[in-house]
Amino acid sequence: MEDKIATAEKKVLVEMVRLTQKRGMTGSEGDWKEFLNSRDPKFGASMSDPSKRPNDLLIAFLKTFDKEEDLMFLDKVFQCNEKRNFVKQVSQITPENESPEQKLVRLTLEHPQYPLEYSFPSYDKEWVVTKFSQKSKGPNSNLIYAIDCEMVLCEDGTENLVRVCMVDRDLQVKIDELVKPRKAIKDYRTDITGISPGDLDGVSCSLADVQKSITKFLSHGRTILVGHSLNNDLQALKLDHSRVIDTSFIFKYSNGSIYRRPSLSKLCKSVLGYDLRKEGAPHNCLDDAQAAMKLVLAKLESKADDGIAIVDEDTPQVGMEKLLLHRIPINVPSEALAKAIHGDFTIELKPPKKGQGGDIYSALAIFQNPKEALQAFEEVEGNAYEDSSGRPQKLIRFQHSGSIVSIYVRKMGQKDFMDNFSSKKRDLEVIENIVMSKKQKTANKMEIETISNSSRCCNHVEEVERLKQELKQKEDSNHCCDHLNEVESLKEELRRKDYELSILRKAITIVKKDSKKRKGKKRH
Repeated sequence: MEDKIATAEKKVLVEMVRLTQKRGMTGSEGDWKEFLNSRDPKFGASMSDPSKRPNDLLIAFLKTFDKEEDLMFLDKVFQCNEKRNFVKQVSQITPENESPEQKLVRLTLEHPQYPLEYSFPSYDKEWVVTKFSQKSKGPNSNLIYAIDCEMVLCEDGTENLVRVCMVDRDLQVKIDELVKPRKAIKDYRTDITGISPGDLDGVSCSLADVQKSITKFLSHGRTILVGHSLNNDLQALKLDHSRVIDTSFIFKYSNGSIYRRPSLSKLCKSVLGYDLRKEGAPHNCLDDAQAAMKLVLAKLESKADDGIAIVDEDTPQVGMEKLLLHRIPINVPSEALAKAIHGDFTIELKPPKKGQGGDIYSALAIFQNPKEALQAFEEVEGNAYEDSSGRPQKLIRFQHSGSIVSIYVRKMGQKDFMDNFSSKKRDLEVIENIVMSKKQKTANKMEIETISNSSRCCNHVEEVERLKQELKQKEDSNHCCDHLNEVESLKEELRRKDYELSILRKAITIVKKDSKKRKGKKRH
């Protein structure tokens, strides 16, 4: 066992130390934190994250365990990691021969949450760990079965398996069994499981029976198991199997997020075009297993390398028919932006933000609907990443006038609309407060008259006041989305006034500077 520990990779050592922490295990020098305090007086347990510690320190800690049960646990952890690594290595060694099915297995294995969600306590006695056949050179089977389970809540606070369904690639039922829980049931969760107390009368099928039935289909570990958040089902089945496709991993939301996992219902509606169940209806184990299989088959037919983008229906669609093009060089005319993105859209120039450099500007590409905007964003070459506010954007380059131009394309949404709405109100309030301030008007009357005709300025202020009042009336409504047409017309009026406003801002800035200089001279 010591030889295995000494040659283990860093990530394996880190996982082992973390698992000993979770289990509260102690070696001859105590637990992990006690070990650090004794071995490293300088930092001690203040830096207890195993990933930030060197390999030799992790190895030294793991070698302090000498009890037989502890050594069995550590050996089981090694087995699980070797199994996962075997699948990964086969994918990496023969990518050109990788089947579409194996590609989805790889996408699941490479997901950032896989190590966390699929690290099972399979060292426990009741767990079954599938092993690859020694005769097989690799996991080359494309046999697929989809599985789904229902669990009840037991009196000790744990969950127990109560039903399991398995279907094949043709959606034919291979297993549909009610399972007798091993503990006293506290809550059948009938609204979720669809199981009532009377349904289990006479049921004798045990967890071990189900494990035996399932492993007959797994072909020495080479068969692929499919499911949505499959880790929960494997946990209930106490089954550790490496070749898995998790549909919550291979599909993603339209914002590119991979950490927020879409629900099975949303995937069915977005990808398959049907409602998985009526509102308020209980889950059906068989329906869910078949839905997971349909999703994988749809993914295989699309031959896509990454997840299909789906729209989060819980997110308001206001403003999502637009894409923001920003950091555009001033020497690039708006007509040239058609080279940047595909689709049928119109360009709307955005007024410069306060403090924004005069050598760049921004614009909105306005499409007919959110779907067209999303498609245009997806077709832009390059990887999406989040800006400082967490919105997805891409950096794109295109040729203009013999040189390469770089701009950013970013998605829009409800937050952008509200931010834009609020910022225009703030701009109006700031300008009005500056212009209408009695002290400012008195002190700077002569200077303002030299820059702008007084009657024009007064007319402008009155116009600003009128627009401000109209905006306030819209704000009083709790349903801003109902007034989008009115707001858009106001925005058009504001845009026409933007030139006059920019002149006025410059005038006020000059006046304020001169006023400060005069005040400074008076003090001296």
